Amino acid sequence: MSFLNETFVGGVDEAGRGSLVGPLVVAGVSLPISRLDMLVSAGVKDSKLLSPSSRAKLYDLIVNVAEKVYAIEIAPKEIDKYVLHGKRLRKLNYLEVEAMAKVIRGICAGIVYVDSPDVKPERFAENIRELLHSDVKIIAEHYADKKYPIVSAASIVAKVTRDRRIKELEQVYGTIGSGYPSDPRTVAFVRSWLESRGCLPEIVRVSWKCVKRICSRTLDEFR
Repeated sequence: MSFLNETFVGGVDEAGRGSLVGPLVVAGVSLPISRLDMLVSAGVKDSKLLSPSSRAKLYDLIVNVAEKVYAIEIAPKEIDKYVLHGKRLRKLNYLEVEAMAKVIRGICAGIVYVDSPDVKPERFAENIRELLHSDVKIIAEHYADKKYPIVSAASIVAKVTRDRRIKELEQVYGTIGSGYPSDPRTVAFVRSWLESRGCLPEIVRVSWKCVKRICSRTLDEFR
């Protein structure tokens, strides 16, 4: 996309791919190329390299300077469907392909950089192109969130959006932690819920191997 002969560039990234609790968030950001320096000068970088307070401040800046900001949340139930029942090459990576294609349609950019989870980035880019049916140029690379400020901006939007959702879920379910299997608070949440209710809440991805291990250990303790 171009306006008054200026090209709009976009970036797409996700947050929560490896989480066992909560949604996977895919976000996109687009702006005129002339505004890219604003992201760099503000200190925009991969969200994993920033503190929560820095991410929050940069999120506000990104929303203010971007032409389009678009994020979608994918529920654990949908993730489980793809992981458990998806055909070969149509599992979690392809779910991200579909989500990213939707986000790219929403940010209206002529060229879009994507952080690729696929071991073959070009295959990932081609899968997105097949769904778009447009002339948008897709560039998928590993570590794009570290290489390109526009993808870093998308990673910040995705991370802040997901963190806010986790905080909202904690108002309903109690302490969840980060939602990742490396977080003892998250593991304790899953175990406690299973022990007290004999089932798992809808915010847990039951297809995750670590969840199955937690369930197995908990059930063993009942025997």
